[in-house]
Amino acid sequence: MTALAPDVAHHAALDARMVAVARDIKLLSLASWPAGRETDFVADYARGVARLPRIEYPRHDFSAARAELDAIGREADPGHPLGQYLIDSSRSWATAARLCEALGTSAVTDLSIQLYGSPFDPLPGNGPDARVAARHFLAIADEYDRELISPAEQVAISATALQLQLQRDLDDYFNERVIDVVLDPDLIAKAAAGATRIRLRTTASFTDYDRDQLLQHEAFVHSLSALNGREQPVLGSLALSSPRATATQEGLATFAEQITGSIDISRMKRLSLRIEAVAMALEGADFIEVFRYFLDSGQSPEESFASAQRVFRGVPTTGGAAFTKDAVYLRGLVGVHTFFRWAMRQRQLRLCRWLFAGKMTLLDVQRFAPLFESGVLLPPRWMPRWIARANGLAGMLAFSLFANQIRLDAIDDGGDWLDP
Repeated sequence: MTALAPDVAHHAALDARMVAVARDIKLLSLASWPAGRETDFVADYARGVARLPRIEYPRHDFSAARAELDAIGREADPGHPLGQYLIDSSRSWATAARLCEALGTSAVTDLSIQLYGSPFDPLPGNGPDARVAARHFLAIADEYDRELISPAEQVAISATALQLQLQRDLDDYFNERVIDVVLDPDLIAKAAAGATRIRLRTTASFTDYDRDQLLQHEAFVHSLSALNGREQPVLGSLALSSPRATATQEGLATFAEQITGSIDISRMKRLSLRIEAVAMALEGADFIEVFRYFLDSGQSPEESFASAQRVFRGVPTTGGAAFTKDAVYLRGLVGVHTFFRWAMRQRQLRLCRWLFAGKMTLLDVQRFAPLFESGVLLPPRWMPRWIARANGLAGMLAFSLFANQIRLDAIDDGGDWLDP
């Protein structure tokens, strides 16, 4: 590789130090509940006994890591795009470290909100808050999901069958084994993706829609962005799931479901239920109340436990506290969708492709544009087909830009538009 310019080399060295520290701050893993809590709770609940789960978390000391992250932030140049990225990222990782040190206490709530926001934050573009948006989708789902549900949504697919299907699809995409699809009995989410491994919860049940969603969301966004981040010679941290990039990552992954026609009203309902549940917990609902909310919304007892568990990761189960990561999905989706439309209007769709070069925020990719153009940062080696085929993406975005100018409330139900 050609010798790096001094400013780039300086920040590349700082980034390597940050990677060495951040790899041990496994926030989601450390905040997860131990396996086996679901079985006893669901069995007790079926007998009419409802007890709040009590989770004991190991104590962690990340003081040395936080000191190193603070030093990296001080040594980075805020006037350089790499420097500002390192300042923002080191602060985010330091907050994540403090959260891990506070697991099991109500202090996790404020730290979680610093990292992921809350359901009461407004959506991009001065929109309503995420809870209002969630309730909008829930109202639509309650009205139409029975009418619109497809036969595919009624056929359950086991985790084992889905594992085989996804593995075949991924091997076909890469023409070799690059990503392993494995079963994990301890996973809280139904699925989770790393660079070279996608985990499916062993006890989860899936549908054909889930299959397509997981392929587009987990594999072709989360895994590909991590793989492409590993290819970066300067910023190795772009392969890591930085907390500050979560909203963009989840928004991009959910946008991928949308742009490929993989999302459905049931999926929007699940995302919206989680946001409402986080808001309920922040307002005082305890684990049992949130569990019952998911149960009353149509989820099985097992899924209701898993959904409530997401809300109470790392916090007391007695109410008034929540792990707010699930608040990012709608905010991220709106932000990414808006960014793609803006990029289309500004004739900068290359920014959208560069989002797959690693795990970064929407602001990062704009700051990094000169670095991509100069070759300091590499374009993504792997991309999903929908972003690689720019003409098709441009066509959909162009129509979206035009269609959004039409006000539905200004259309007469019996107007001529019904007979084009």
